[in-house]
Parts: sequence; C-alpha cells; structure tokens
Amino acid sequence: MKLVVIGLGQCGGRIADNFAHLNTRAKRQRGIEIITGAFAINTDTADLSGLTRIKTDYQHRILIGGRRTGGHGVGKINELGAEVAMEDADKVVDAIRSVKRFFETDAFLLIAGAAGGTGSGSIPVIAQHLKARYGDKPLYALVVLPFEHEEETELRTIYNTAVCLKSLYSIADAVFLVDNQRYIRKDSSLKNNLTKINSLIAESFYDILCAGEEKKAKHIGAKLLDAGDIMQTISGWTVIGYGRSALPTIRFPFERNRNFRKKSVETHKGIQAMDEAISELSLMCNPADAGRALYLLSAPSREMNMDLVKTLGDYLRMLTPEAIIRNGDYPRERGALDVTILLSQLSDVTKVKDYYNKAASYMKDIKRKQEEVESKLRKIDDISKEVPSLLNMR
Repeated sequence: MKLVVIGLGQCGGRIADNFAHLNTRAKRQRGIEIITGAFAINTDTADLSGLTRIKTDYQHRILIGGRRTGGHGVGKINELGAEVAMEDADKVVDAIRSVKRFFETDAFLLIAGAAGGTGSGSIPVIAQHLKARYGDKPLYALVVLPFEHEEETELRTIYNTAVCLKSLYSIADAVFLVDNQRYIRKDSSLKNNLTKINSLIAESFYDILCAGEEKKAKHIGAKLLDAGDIMQTISGWTVIGYGRSALPTIRFPFERNRNFRKKSVETHKGIQAMDEAISELSLMCNPADAGRALYLLSAPSREMNMDLVKTLGDYLRMLTPEAIIRNGDYPRERGALDVTILLSQLSDVTKVKDYYNKAASYMKDIKRKQEEVESKLRKIDDISKEVPSLLNMR
C-alpha cells in the first residue's frame, strides 16, 4: 500500500519524518516504495528545522500562518491553528500536486497530536480540503493522544483533544488512535522517550504497507494482503498493534519439522507474537467491540504453515467474535515471527467518551469563571466611576 503522509504540528511532523525513514529503509532493504510523498506542515519554523528525513524544500516542509504567528506557533490555541490552516490550505494542495508518482498513491495518511494547537486545529481542516479535492482516495488520520500528566496539569489539552477527535471523525474514512501513555518508558529521558515513541508508532505500519508492494515471487504470500484488503478493513475508530517472537537463526538443510515438540514451539511462537500485538495495541480497548479486524503474519516461509495460520485465526476470532476478519502472510523476516493486527470499526471507545465528557465539563467551568471575572470587573468599574481620569482632562 502506498501512502501520501502529511504530518501537522510538531508531533505529526516528527512521526511523518519516521514514515519517510521507513520508506528509505523499504527501498534499501526490500527494493520497494511505500511512501510516495512525505510532508510536514507547521506554524513553527524551529519545529520544521528539526526534521531529518523529509525533504528540506518549501514544498515538503510547509510553513503556514507565518503572517499571524511570525513563525512561532499558535500557543496551543487550536482555533487559531484551524484558522491559519483554512487560509493556507492551498499551499498543501499545491505541494501534493508536485508528487511525481501521485497517481500510484492508494490513500492519504494525516498525522497530528491531539493536544497541541497547530496539529489538532489544522488536521480536520486539511482533511476536509483534501477530501473535497481528491474524494476518490481514502483519507486516514493518525491522532496521538496526550500523556496522563498533560491531561492532569493542562485542562486545555483535554479540550483540544475532544474538539480534534469530533471534528476529524466526521471527515476521515478512519481514525487511528494512538495513546502516548501506552509507549512510555519511565526510565528514559524525555527526548529519548519521544523519539522512541514516534519510531514505534511508525514501525507498526511497516510490514502491512510492504506486503502488497513486493515484486519478488519468493516474498509474495500464499494469501496476499494488499491495499484492497486494508481499505475494506479500516473504518471509523481504529487501533493497530505489532508483536514479535524470535526464531532460531540457524537451521540445518536436512532438519525436518516432524517432531511434535518443534511443531508445538512454532505454534506457541505465533500465539506469543499475537499476544504481544494485542497487549501493545495503540489504544487500550475491548477487541470484542471491533466490527472489522485484520492480521498479517510475517516470518520465513518454512516457519509458516496452515496449522499456525488456523491457530492465529481462531485466536483472533475468539477475541473479536463479531468482526469480519481478513488475514494474510508475508514470507519475509529472518530470525523472527511478526504479527501485525488492525482492529477497526470500534463501537465503544472509552477513552474518546471520557474526553468528550471532560471537555463538556471544562467548557461549563470556563463559562462560569468568565462570568465571575466579568462580574468582579464590573464591580471595580462601578467603584471607579467617582475617580477622575487623566485622559479626560483638557
């Protein structure tokens, strides 16, 4: 599957930078292309300068709202982020026109952090413009939810997140939800944590994007998972998970797999990888709420067999009893067995409902506080009426 990736704001731009790196890796290791164009859009010049993989020209690193922000961001005010995105949306459309192999693109992937100002404010606006212009191509969004400490210390974070999710859900064909808190490593520095999180988010998509673009017959699965399968699976609220089990790196050519113990180990490795993928889903949810699901098994061809595929399928069916399930195999990795899982069309997402409830409460508190402040200011004005002003003297 080939994507045009557009990162908005600081968080979105950095993850888009990681997708650009994945494309470079896919070209070098597998001789295929999975990203036809990678773009970063921001109101902050410094954030755009900090990227390493996205091309440095103004058509790939796009500064919006320069006149209104001076290139210094919108200060977490998502309404301002939406306004400048509306004013400069043509810049994004013009940049996408410059993609040389745009006609090969299967879908758009827009990425943003929900807590900030530029990303959360601009992503629904840019999505709306792209949808109106390129309605024949699916448009997916990847939204990164804030850390717990951000939610506890900055109420504006919750408001931005709720507004972003509500606005985007009505436009995008699917919204990938990624909870930052699920990836955090508390013993690492802040910079290393964020860098690792961004890398892990992009890494989850690597095999699932590569599988349908393979050109060599030996790497094409018996049951190919192509862009069509992915597009038919992802819809509405969606999560992604990725798990890996290590396999013996050295196998003798005369060795047979007839021993029941080895057969049991192979199946156990597959279950272990799927368990990890489920436990590492990008957002905590109940898999039984999924209306659609997909899994991709990637391993050396000799390690994959019908029994393993059936076992994994039965396991996922048990976890998602109401879902339409698609699956595929990808004979690629050496020394490892990888499982990628997509759960989509989620009917009940507790995290999203919590954001909506908290944001509604936040709006009531803000309105009440504003009324209190205005009342106090009116009292001060009333008291000051008898005091002369130097500005009125002649």
